[in-house]
Amino acid sequence: MNKFFNTAGLCTPDKHYMVAPLKRLTDIENLVNNELYFMIHAPRQSGKTTYLHALTQKLNSEGKYIAIVVSFEEAGYKSITVKEANEALIDCVYRAALKQIPAAERPKEEKTRNLKVYLEKWCESQEKHIVLLIDEIDSLMDDVLVAMLRQLRDGYQSRPKYFPSSIALVGLRDIRDYKAKIREGRESMGTASPFNIISDSLTLEDFTKEEVYDLLEQHTQATGQEFPIDSKQEIYRLSNGQPWLTNALARQIVEKILKNDHSQNISLELVTEAKKQLILRRDTHLDCLIDKLNEERVKTIVQAIINGDNIIFDKLDDAVSYVRDLGIVSQSSPLEFANPIYAEIIPRVMASGFQDSLPKEIQQDKFVDQNGLLDMEKLLKSFQVFYQRNSQAWLNRYEYKESAHHLLLMAFLQRIVNGGEIVREMAVGNGRLDMLVKFNKQEFALEIKIKRDNITIEEGKEQLSNYLDRLGLPEGYLVIFDPGKKKWEQKIYYKDITYNNKKIIMVGL
Repeated sequence: MNKFFNTAGLCTPDKHYMVAPLKRLTDIENLVNNELYFMIHAPRQSGKTTYLHALTQKLNSEGKYIAIVVSFEEAGYKSITVKEANEALIDCVYRAALKQIPAAERPKEEKTRNLKVYLEKWCESQEKHIVLLIDEIDSLMDDVLVAMLRQLRDGYQSRPKYFPSSIALVGLRDIRDYKAKIREGRESMGTASPFNIISDSLTLEDFTKEEVYDLLEQHTQATGQEFPIDSKQEIYRLSNGQPWLTNALARQIVEKILKNDHSQNISLELVTEAKKQLILRRDTHLDCLIDKLNEERVKTIVQAIINGDNIIFDKLDDAVSYVRDLGIVSQSSPLEFANPIYAEIIPRVMASGFQDSLPKEIQQDKFVDQNGLLDMEKLLKSFQVFYQRNSQAWLNRYEYKESAHHLLLMAFLQRIVNGGEIVREMAVGNGRLDMLVKFNKQEFALEIKIKRDNITIEEGKEQLSNYLDRLGLPEGYLVIFDPGKKKWEQKIYYKDITYNNKKIIMVGL
C-alpha cells in the first residue's frame, strides 16, 4: 500500500508520511518513570493522539509498564449525569484495553459505578505499573469533569500499586483553565483547584521547518516526485508548521490537483492553488476553527488583531490564553493569527455576511479592462459611493461592529478580486491592516486605518511607505475610515501625494 499525507485521525507509520512522534516531546518518559501525573495540551489535529499511541506502544514493548490510551469523548455531552458518566468512562477504559494490551493485563468487565474503584481493582491485579493516557479530557463538562478529576486525585496517594502510577490528561487547554469558565456561559466549576497534583503541563508544538521538509522528503523518497525548495518554503510559510495544514496542503497538491501523477513537478503555483482550494473548501479542521468565532472571547481577540488595537492583557488574559490554546493565534508577541491561511480565512468568513449581501451589480467585469487589468482607482471610488450610501445601516446591525469598517472593504475587494488573491498582514497593537491585492500580474498595496486622532494620517503615511519599501512597490493606497461626526463632504476624498519618494493615494471614507 502506498503511503499518503494523512488529514484525518491517527497517523500510522505503515500507511502515512509522518514526523517521528516521540521526538516532538522528549521529557515524557522521565515523568512516567517518576510516577508523576501531567498534562499535554495542543490545538485540535496537532498530533496528540498519534503521539499518545506511539508512546503506549513504546512503553508496552519495553515490558515495564501496562499503558493504554483512552478517549473520554464518549461522556462529553451536556445531559449526561455523573452516574452515567462513570459507567461510560469505565466502559471506555475496558474497550481501550481490549484493543491495546494482552488479555492477562486487561481489567475485568465489571458493573461498578465508580471509576476510582475500577482502576484500583485493575492496578491491584497486576504486577506491572499502569500508565493511563486520557485523551479528549476537556470534552467532559462541568460536574462530570469535576467528579472525574476528584476520583483521580483521591487515588493519587495509592499509586503505584493500587492506582495508575502515571496519568496524562490530554486536551486542548492547559490545566490552569479547568477551574473556571471552561464551558461558555458557565460561571465556574464550583472549585478552585479540582486537580492540583499535576507536576508538569506540556505543549505539543507545531512542526519545525526541518520536520516539514522531512515530511515532504518522505514523499520524494517513496515516489521520486520532488518538492523543490521554494515549494517547501511556501508550504512551511503558509502552515507555519501546523500539522493538519502541512499535510492538507501536500495532499491537496499530490492527490487532488495532480491526481497522483508523480511525473509532474510540484511548482510554487501549485502550492498557491492548493491554498486557495483549501480555503474555499473549508474542511472540518477549518470549520471547527471558524465555529469558535461566535464565542465572545475569541471575537474580542480576533477583532483586535484585525483592527491593530492594543489589548489590556490583565483584563483579557483568559481570552488570550484561550485563543492561543485553540491554535488560532500565535504563541509569540505581537499577537497575530497563527499562520497565513488562518489570517486569510478568518477575516474572509467574518466578511462573508457583507459579501453575500452586496448588490449584484458590483461585479468584477465592471472594474477589469479588455486587457485583463484591474482598475483599482475605479474600484475604490466605487466603494466610496457604496460606503456613503450604505455604511450607516449596514455597520449598525453587523455582528463584528469593532472591525466592521475593515471587513466591509475586504468584502467589496473579495467580490471584485475573485480569482486573484488578497494577502493580509495584521497584528495586535500595530494600529493598521496591511493588504496586498494580487490580480493577474498586478499588485496593489493598501493600508487601512481608523482615524483616532490628528496623527493617524501621518502615521499611516509612514507605515505605508515602509510597507511599500518592503514590497518593492512605487505606490500604494492609504484608506482612512473616519468614524467622527462630520459631513460626508469632509470625509470623502481621493488624492495623490508624494511621501518618501513614494506615490501615496489617499482614500478618505
